[in-house]
Amino acid sequence: MPHSSSRIAVVGGGPAGLAAAEVLAAAGAHVDLFDAMPSLGRKFLMAGRGGLNLTHSEPLEDFLSRYGERQAELAPMVRACPPQSLCDWARGLGIETFVGTSGRVFPREMKAAPLLRAWVHRLRANGVATHARHRWTGWDEAGRLRFATPDGQTALEARAVILALGGGSWARLGSDGAWVQVLARHGVDIAPLKPANCGFDIGWSDFFRGKFAGAPVKNVQASCEATDGAQLQRRGEFVVSEHGVQGSLVYALSAALRDRIDRDGRAVLTLDLLPDRSLARVLADTSHPRGARSLSSHLQSRVGLAGVKAALLREALDREAMQDPERLARAIKALPLALTAARPMDEAISTAGGVRFEALDGNGMLRRLPGVFCAGEMLDWEAPTGGYLLTGCIASGRTAAQGLLRWLAS
Repeated sequence: MPHSSSRIAVVGGGPAGLAAAEVLAAAGAHVDLFDAMPSLGRKFLMAGRGGLNLTHSEPLEDFLSRYGERQAELAPMVRACPPQSLCDWARGLGIETFVGTSGRVFPREMKAAPLLRAWVHRLRANGVATHARHRWTGWDEAGRLRFATPDGQTALEARAVILALGGGSWARLGSDGAWVQVLARHGVDIAPLKPANCGFDIGWSDFFRGKFAGAPVKNVQASCEATDGAQLQRRGEFVVSEHGVQGSLVYALSAALRDRIDRDGRAVLTLDLLPDRSLARVLADTSHPRGARSLSSHLQSRVGLAGVKAALLREALDREAMQDPERLARAIKALPLALTAARPMDEAISTAGGVRFEALDGNGMLRRLPGVFCAGEMLDWEAPTGGYLLTGCIASGRTAAQGLLRWLAS
């Protein structure tokens, strides 16, 4: 599609696009970087508001397993850009990192803004020309990249282009999935976009919703059954939302839960509310005579359950079950929550689906559009939060740029 030119365009100013531009500029290319928003990295900044999770310190093979069905495609990219190299790269930008108690890696300042400023400053110092408020709309009849800007339509002739346009979540920050229709018109094979790292709907009672929406549920173990029958299990915390559940523990299992709902119309998330206690221990506690104490007082003082955890039991169990020590104990160790739907894609942290890897050649170039490469979340992969998403985006951006350079050299 692109015509002969000395310019290389990178469309999308998120982590994947920035990483691609960095590799291209280091190779001496004339790079134009475009983004639809008024400034670069809008979603990157938003994701880092609560503490930018750059990557994860767990062993590399465990790290790679987080990419699920697309591990084979992501593994070579991440091996070429492993977590430690990201820490070294950040240090080169003047950003020191540390490993948190969960194994996650954060900048010392915990914020995304200092890293983004240093990154963009270095790109511009290396000759990358940045163009904000340029929304890519496809190609014109002459094969030039077409952009909508506040001053009207404009076009750019580029020798090659890397598209790093994100998925379909957080449209207000530029990641709206509008590119799907553009590429589909050119015959590019695209898997439908779906919410990933998302919350789920549960039919809470009005009382529970009104009293506990927004409450964190800490130190629990959650499990679910994937569509292939595999039993998945994670430990951490989540948040009760107005509609159901959300938060890091839910996100870690969201792919399996979403796919189960797609297939069966519902999914079950099973909670162990006291993961550090055995069923025998919990049964002994629930069976202990409580005398004149209320059940709530007994649960708090003897069993160690109060607040939102105790309320979850009451939400899920009837009065008879709450009064039965054995049924109560079993529910504490395996409380089923019925999930009815994933929350809308625009509420999700990320999306699954996108340009299928089968649509790319060995350099990451679209087979249907020579000279057009894809990177980042617009590719068909997903990963949980915890540094895996950001690492995958940066790694795929670098990989696309290296593939583009090889293609030009050939």
